Amino acid sequence: MTLDALKGIVRKIAKSSTVDKALVEEVVRDIQRALLRADVNVIQVKEISESIKKRALSEDVLPALNVKEHIIKIVYEELMRGIGEGLEIPLKKAKIMLVGLQGSGKTTTTAKLAKYFKDKGLKTGVVTADTWRPAAYDQLKQLAERYDIKFYGEKDSKDAVKIAENGLKALKDCDIVIIDTAGRHALEKELIDEMIAIASATKPNYKLLVIDAAMGQLASRQAKAFHEAIGIDGIIITKFDGTAKGGGALSAAREIGIPIAFIGTGEKVEDFEKFDPAGFVSRLLGMGDIKALLEKVERVVKEEDLDPDAFIKGTFTLKDVYKQIEAMGKMGPISKILDMLPFGFGMKMDDAVAEVTQEKMKKFKVIMDSMTEEELLNPKIIDSSRIRRIAIGSGTSPQEVRELLKYYKTMKSVMKKMKKGKLGKLPIKGFPKMGF
Repeated sequence: MTLDALKGIVRKIAKSSTVDKALVEEVVRDIQRALLRADVNVIQVKEISESIKKRALSEDVLPALNVKEHIIKIVYEELMRGIGEGLEIPLKKAKIMLVGLQGSGKTTTTAKLAKYFKDKGLKTGVVTADTWRPAAYDQLKQLAERYDIKFYGEKDSKDAVKIAENGLKALKDCDIVIIDTAGRHALEKELIDEMIAIASATKPNYKLLVIDAAMGQLASRQAKAFHEAIGIDGIIITKFDGTAKGGGALSAAREIGIPIAFIGTGEKVEDFEKFDPAGFVSRLLGMGDIKALLEKVERVVKEEDLDPDAFIKGTFTLKDVYKQIEAMGKMGPISKILDMLPFGFGMKMDDAVAEVTQEKMKKFKVIMDSMTEEELLNPKIIDSSRIRRIAIGSGTSPQEVRELLKYYKTMKSVMKKMKKGKLGKLPIKGFPKMGF
């Protein structure tokens, strides 16, 4: 069981016929089990659950909410309090130093962080000061080149401090410079001394610790040791993609008093997001995270990829479907996109179904590649004979072509409803109005 188990909490409250002490105690037990199995610190679990129970049984219901919404609001707020604040790094000139143990995903995270700031409009550069792991230089260089990020390294040098200093000089025109440092299998004196020396020479604005979500409660000991050694400003949690121990890294940050800055949710460079406690807890409870979804769209989808005017004017065509599928492909797995949709709109999609859906979207593109410009712009003209021709040309079946046309009609209908504002109300003041 993972933190995803918390999604059932909201559903249980929503479907209950009565809200009484027995329901509150049952909900609290479910929350305890979910958090403990996700490796959240037992003391924090006790504090969160006791506070939820006390507030749910004693506080007056706010006039704007019904009893069920009141309980959900309390669960939401206490989980928020348990996680703590996120670290806000302003979009301005800064030097960032990444530290962490070997295997935590530090080098990949360096590229992810650089691309994150690059997508925000800042000129970014990376420095590989990891002289311990031979492959670190080539790995970061390849990632930097792939995403047009400035790179500096000295492949044959063993002086990490000098490399970092030279890197800052070489990348002085960059707004954001990220220094990737060496890791070890344990926090040894040699590693600590090197980190202190690099920090002293480069004077980074932020020292960020990279922690693997699978560390579980060991993350707390690791974070404390790094913090005592060089003073950590924020934490980046990597591989937070459904691991059963992800809660350990979250509770480590809270226990040490270090804010979480970013979360890596997958292997791709795009699978990386700024940590927003409110949106994160909303997602845990199945209430979605529209803010993160919109930011992801803004980061990975270019203006020319989608035509907003087509949605507004109602001129939605198969060409727009093609652009839409391409844009979704850039945003990552469809299951993660659905996870960001608000409670009631999104749906849980397991990996097998998600993979089939992704493949179907690719096939739709192949089918559209076999259509004429006239057919793409005016799907109404596609009759049985055209369907047979398109199927032969795309190496698919007439049934699959009809499936695409059905998908198109469904999406066109959704766009019309969006235009008329019939898809429901948006969350108010950061807390979704559930409407039970």
